[in-house]
Amino acid sequence: MNPTNRRVFMLTLAAGSSALASSAAMAQAKLDEKDATAVALGYVADTKKADGKKYPKHDASQHCGNCQLFQGKAGAADGPCPLFPGKVVATGGWCASWVKKA
Repeated sequence: MNPTNRRVFMLTLAAGSSALASSAAMAQAKLDEKDATAVALGYVADTKKADGKKYPKHDASQHCGNCQLFQGKAGAADGPCPLFPGKVVATGGWCASWVKKA
């Protein structure tokens, strides 16, 4: 392989890799409250709308952004949660699996 072909190959490889990485990040869709797993866990995109009768231990100060399971960046509007693979949850959301962040 001559130097020119190697250079073109390396540039193509780098461009292709970054395109794959960005498309994987874009693949995560917002979690729909009507999703079967979301319904089973009582997920709501706004913690203020959580069903207090069904979840009496819920407190308005609890939200995805301060949950141990939330994997989003601080200050982000949403982020991934291992309970909902391939989806992102609202930072201000809540579900019955909420655990206080350490």
